[in-house]
Amino acid sequence: MSDTTTSGSDVGRNEPPLPSDRVRALDRLVGTWAVTGGAEGTVRYEWMPGGHFLVQHVELEQYGECVDGFEVIGHLHPFGEPIGDEIVSRFYDSAGNTFDYVYELEGDVLTIWAGAQGSPAYFRGSFADGDRTMTGDWVYPGGGGYTSTMTRR
Repeated sequence: MSDTTTSGSDVGRNEPPLPSDRVRALDRLVGTWAVTGGAEGTVRYEWMPGGHFLVQHVELEQYGECVDGFEVIGHLHPFGEPIGDEIVSRFYDSAGNTFDYVYELEGDVLTIWAGAQGSPAYFRGSFADGDRTMTGDWVYPGGGGYTSTMTRR
């Protein structure tokens, strides 16, 4: 953070840090998507004001169960501590569950690790068709998982 002196009212005021380029790269997800495959329904991504956090709203059916919830995605920045390097998230569902993830976007490939980066449970998908689709696989330990496709609405 740096001091700014751009106007009389701003003298000596600390400006908040700008959102990281890695978080801003997730802008490719913003919008509403139809989800098909092992889970069916709709997800919608939007930025919180300030652009530091991406929020995902989830309305899916998976294994015959409704999954309704939201996820907040960004860098951790606990009070008094430096901003964390990883892009992390926590998902909250209507059944009272929470799930933690780590996001990694390299080129057109998005990996979402369940829990910690390098976890044996993850999603890996690729953007295609001008970012109008993403197809990938959820992989679970022991060989479980499913293919999922998101199509922008």
